[in-house]
Amino acid sequence: MRERPYYSLRDYFLERYGRRVQKITVALPFTCPNRDGSKGYGGCTFCYDGSKPSNLDSSVPLRVQIREGVERARRKYGEDIYFFVYYQSYTNTYADLETLKEVYDTALEFENVVGIDVGTRPDCVPEEVLDLLASYAERGLEVWLELGLQSANFETLKRINRQHGVSDFVDAVLRAKRRPLKVCTHVIIGLPGETREDFIETAKLISYLPVDGVKIHPLHIIKGTVMAKQFERGEIKLLSFEEYVSACADFIETIPENVVVHRVTGEVDESLLIAPDYCSPKMKSKVMRAVEEELRRRGTGQGFAFKGSAQLHPRP
Repeated sequence: MRERPYYSLRDYFLERYGRRVQKITVALPFTCPNRDGSKGYGGCTFCYDGSKPSNLDSSVPLRVQIREGVERARRKYGEDIYFFVYYQSYTNTYADLETLKEVYDTALEFENVVGIDVGTRPDCVPEEVLDLLASYAERGLEVWLELGLQSANFETLKRINRQHGVSDFVDAVLRAKRRPLKVCTHVIIGLPGETREDFIETAKLISYLPVDGVKIHPLHIIKGTVMAKQFERGEIKLLSFEEYVSACADFIETIPENVVVHRVTGEVDESLLIAPDYCSPKMKSKVMRAVEEELRRRGTGQGFAFKGSAQLHPRP
């Protein structure tokens, strides 16, 4: 029995492994084609430090980051848990194959690691990288490829300086799914210039592709970003708490019921957050509860408004 009116990552892990699975988030000294000049400079307008959590330091050796993460998780949750190593910050497929293999191989050195989770851009997954990732799945690991889409509106992607198109995302998903990989999509609700129709269209695009999971984030403004300057000039209007909860519930209703919902909110350290206040870590649980309560109030849940075939996405 699922505890939420959507298919949460916790539920998925319990169904698949029968126990808690903890993600160990690591940061690597990588960059991005949108920063190093290959496609652009400055990164996406919302991005701060490659989305690296403030408690991580990419100069710390990867093995140390993983070991310390495992130790923290075992102190908190006990010994009977499994682990995923989550390569989060910047673009974790944007390096030569030898470097990437060394990075991914490191996860295999640790006991009870059952999977890896690799965050990247849809324009940074050439065939040889997908083949490398697939080789870990063929060895028994579960491999998730996290692709940042953010929006299915190409004009929005240009406004936020993504430097890739919707077609790049579609292409990356289809090529990844020719292999034994799971695909998770990142989306942001409340991007500048967007309306409800835009984020529902994003949900529909995801729904009709072989996407296995989704991370839903509200737009939030972080110090030191291009968006911070735009916000200070009054060029960006953020969603209120109530508006975001309603929009997130709409999004969840639109996607198929067997797409794993990895996140329904985003948070950043209060020392870096400008607005909205509900994107601080201490508000995470409140946002999650509010989304669940909104779906229950409506008498709906994930997939309620999905119009496609239930056979589009066989359960992972």
